[in-house]
Amino acid sequence: MLEPDSHFFISARLRLHYASWGNPDAPTLLLLHGGMDHCRTWDWLANELLNRYRIIAMDLRGHGDSDWAIGNAYSMSDYVYDVSELVKQLNLSDFSIIGHSLGGAIALKYSGLFPEKVRRLVAIEGMGPSPKKLAVDVKKTADVSYFEWQTKMDRLKKRAPDRPGFDSLESAMERMRRSHHELSDERIRHLTMHACRQNERSEFVWKADPYIRAGQPYDMTSKGSQQLWSSISCPVLLLCGENSWASNPADDGRDQYFRHARVLSIPDAGHWLHHDQFELFTSAVSSFLDD
Repeated sequence: MLEPDSHFFISARLRLHYASWGNPDAPTLLLLHGGMDHCRTWDWLANELLNRYRIIAMDLRGHGDSDWAIGNAYSMSDYVYDVSELVKQLNLSDFSIIGHSLGGAIALKYSGLFPEKVRRLVAIEGMGPSPKKLAVDVKKTADVSYFEWQTKMDRLKKRAPDRPGFDSLESAMERMRRSHHELSDERIRHLTMHACRQNERSEFVWKADPYIRAGQPYDMTSKGSQQLWSSISCPVLLLCGENSWASNPADDGRDQYFRHARVLSIPDAGHWLHHDQFELFTSAVSSFLDD
């Protein structure tokens, strides 16, 4: 595969990384990865589309080769701000976005806040908790939400930067394989290689900040998300995996909040459907972007 160029930009005093491929004069396609992932998860897709697009894949704050935030500044507002800074600093307009999971949620929020910027949007299971789960969460009082978050933060202290790592890349690959057993050895090696760094003891440790997992006790509400979804003016493709834990928005009714949305369920695919069924995913995305 063609290796991308590597770049950095500054957002809220953080040095954030992004990779780029393709013709700089072609239409821009922005790629946003999921939680605890990295921008090189898009390498296969980028190599399929680089002849037709200028492709920019961002490492979200706390992920990949981007800086970790001080404390736990990983709210949805923080992520959307970083994307808006990248767009502003690169002077992007009339571009398309593909986002997976956390990246999909960010893409949906950004597109609702800046609808004039986005030409087409693909969100891969980026709509967050299902209405059924939200109905339970909304009953939680503020103190319960806070103490649940505090408990997560206390538990994550044990995953400090100097924590013991893996003695080899192969050991890290085995850990990756337990979470993504359906992926080929080639993909496992590639994803693990870019997800790890070596510490001063030559151990392999994950690049992603452990505190990302804590989330935020108070963030954009479901009502706020729905308002932003309805503000998106471009065509939207909502992708979901047939075998995923995520709720299908056509079944739970969340597709009704969009003006121009189509839902597509990918057969024999889980949450990482862009890896599980790469050919089907690429075909669907290419057709949607080119339509």
